[in-house]
Formats: sequence, C-alpha cells, structure tokens
Amino acid sequence: MKRRLEAAASTLRGQDFVRVVSHIDADGLASAAVATVALGRAGVKNDVRFLKQLDDEAIRDLEEVPTLLTDLGSAAIGAIGEWLDTAVVVDHHEPRDAEAENVVHVNPHLFGVDGSSELSGSTATYLLAREIGENRDLSGVAVVGAVGDVQDRDGLRGLNRLVLREGEAEGVLEARKDISFFGKQTRPVHKMLEYGGDPYVPGVTGSERGALDLLDSAGVELREEGGWRRWIDLSRDERSSVVSALLRRLMRGNRADSAERLVRETYVLREEEEGTELRDVSEFSTLLNATARYGHPGTGIAVCRGDRGEALDDARDLLRRHRRNLVEGLELIESGGVTRLDNLQYFHAGDEILDTVVGIVAGMSVNLDAVDRSAPIVAFAASGEGEVKVSSRGTGSLVRRGLNLAESMRLAAEAVGGAGGGHDVAAGATIPEGREDDFLAEVDRITGEQLG
Repeated sequence: MKRRLEAAASTLRGQDFVRVVSHIDADGLASAAVATVALGRAGVKNDVRFLKQLDDEAIRDLEEVPTLLTDLGSAAIGAIGEWLDTAVVVDHHEPRDAEAENVVHVNPHLFGVDGSSELSGSTATYLLAREIGENRDLSGVAVVGAVGDVQDRDGLRGLNRLVLREGEAEGVLEARKDISFFGKQTRPVHKMLEYGGDPYVPGVTGSERGALDLLDSAGVELREEGGWRRWIDLSRDERSSVVSALLRRLMRGNRADSAERLVRETYVLREEEEGTELRDVSEFSTLLNATARYGHPGTGIAVCRGDRGEALDDARDLLRRHRRNLVEGLELIESGGVTRLDNLQYFHAGDEILDTVVGIVAGMSVNLDAVDRSAPIVAFAASGEGEVKVSSRGTGSLVRRGLNLAESMRLAAEAVGGAGGGHDVAAGATIPEGREDDFLAEVDRITGEQLG
C-alpha cells in the first residue's frame, strides 16, 4: 500500500487544481477535510463536492479535472477511468471493479487489510496526507471519521491504531478506558444512562426513572450549582460506583455477555474544549453526521477545518434536529415493530424516516426490545423518483459467523435492477420502488447461506 500512497501523493502534488469528491457521512466529511487541508498546505488549489452515491451518471457529471475521490470509488474504477483523465481513489469499501491505468487506486482490501474494521475512508486519506506533507496533526479528524464509521467497536485496531498512536504522539488525541455510553461530555448523567443503548441495561435503558434510581443507589448527586451534572463532572469514585451498579443490573438481568461492552476504550480530542460536542470523538462524529444527513456537508467540513463560530452554531442546530428525528424513528419501530423472515428482520418506514438517516435508526434499533440481535435488520425508506433506499445492519457476532451484508446487499440489489454494497456489518442499496419483496427474498436466501 505504501507504493500506491506514494504514487497517489505524487500525482496530486503535480496538479495546479484538484477536485475532491467524497461521501456524505461522517467518514466522508472527515476524509474530505483531511484531503483539502493537506492539498492546500502543499499549494494545490482545490474544492470539494459531496455525493450520496457514485454511479455512472454521477461520474459523467464530474468535470474532466484531476479528481481525488475519498470514501467512495472502489466500486466504479472502470467508469472513473473511462470518464476522468486523472484520478486518485482512496476508499475502504470492498472493491468490485478492475483497475484502470489512469486511476491510482488505494484501498486496504487490495493489500489484505480489512476496510470494515481496520481502516476507514478518513484514516486511509490521512495516510495519503502523510505522504503529501507533514500532516500528522490531522490524525484527530481522521479518527473522528473512523469512529463515525463504527470502526471502534473493539477499540481502534490495525492501521486505525497506527493513526491513533500518531495522534497521541502529536498531542491531539487521547485514548482512555471509560463507560461506553454516548454523551459523556454534554448530557446530564441520568440522560446519558437513559439513552445509552449498548449495552442494553434492564430497567435503566429507555427509563428516566430507572436511571435516576440507579444513580441515587450509587450515591451520586444529580445537580450542582449551575445545573445538571454530566459524566465528566463526576469524581473517579462516583464513576466507579455507577459502573458497579450497572454491572450488577446486567448480571441480574442475565446479560453477562453484555457486561464486557460497558467499559471500553474511548477517545478524546485534547485540543477541543471540555464539555463540548467536539471533545469526545463519538460526539464529534455524530455532529458531522447531522450536518451531512441534512444536506449541509459544507458546515461539517468547516467545523473539521477549525471553524468554531457560525459553522459550529449551525452544526449544533442540525444536531438538535437530528436527535429529534432519531427519537421519532425509534418510536416508529417500537410502535410498528419489525417483520421477521427466516434469516433476517425488516421494517419499511416509507417517508416517515428520512432516507439519509434510516441506516442510523436501523443501527440504533438493535437495542430495542422489538428487535432480535440474533438476526440482521434491513430497513427501507422512500428515496423519491421511484427508488427506495435500503440500509442493513448486523452485529460483530453475526459477522464472525459468516454474515457479509456488503455481498448480500450488492447481489440482491443487482437481481432487482438496483445497486448496493458497503461493509460486512453495515451496508446499503438503492432499488426500484415495488421490488422490496423480491429484494428481501434474495437477501434472506443469501443470509441463510452465509450463516449456514
């Protein structure tokens, strides 16, 4: 991979102007931020364009200028080579196309590295940025993208861990063992427990009263002068008491298998202000997702590049909207339930959940009582223009048994005239409206073969 990265850097440094094209999600935004900063420092003028998906039509619409594609492109190397004279693709999704002479293709899968768990789009772009110039300070933004791509389930590993270590050496990142729940920096501690879904804690998850009672039993004062206390406001002893109480609740609920996920490695950006959405890497990634999913990727990339004024204010407004939509999406699943097939479960949200966030809702839904963690979940949402967006999510244990959603989404989508792909644990597709039943039957069949 080193030689490909060197070739990519050489190609880009030799240009007067480069267009950066990236995916609209946290990983894609972080990738674009790393790329544009690195190119700018090297004296290469650039701009950025974001795409939901890269199909032949989208490629044909790109001007014939030197182009760097980040977090997408590996499924369309042939078309990129046909329509663009000079292109560099830095992606981590499973490649599906032959190489092209005029495309420098950097993808971990080509070199035996798992792009689903060991290198994201943003951390791969960071490795390119290192070849372009001295850009190790961009490791923090790169790790935000990797966490946004849920590559930290078992702690950052593989080449992601190399990026983490370089960030620690640079003083921009810190890894620490801490409670795994989201919102340690910004949420009142009882709300962090109430909304913390992984692991699911009986009597606490989804219950404000249960969270308050547990904190009371742990001897934690909820308020101090100035308002509600957050996790970061608790003393070390208070945190230990809360974790112990949660572990006891998990053991009583016969969820010993979930206890190991309660405390894990987490990451903070040391140069960001404590108590903000930017300090904790997982909260930063959610902020980026909020800007991307609601059509404001420029706001997200501006925050990544250091704007702490208007762009950050706008991003926080989008984050509040994002959270409301996620809650409403989960409530829709709880009320309507899911439909179980032989090897999977699914729900169809129609136009009640945005197609840009249905995948996030599907991923969060695995912690609901209505959803069975022993089978992958497939979610549909109306996408407009006669198309339906499909998102699928699995678990690490299912992947270890053989689940590969990237394969099943791609094959099933192609069978009904659509297109799909992604990762083994999370993938998506776009299919013609009205072909959902045929698509589900094919995914169900393939999943059954994979799980054996």
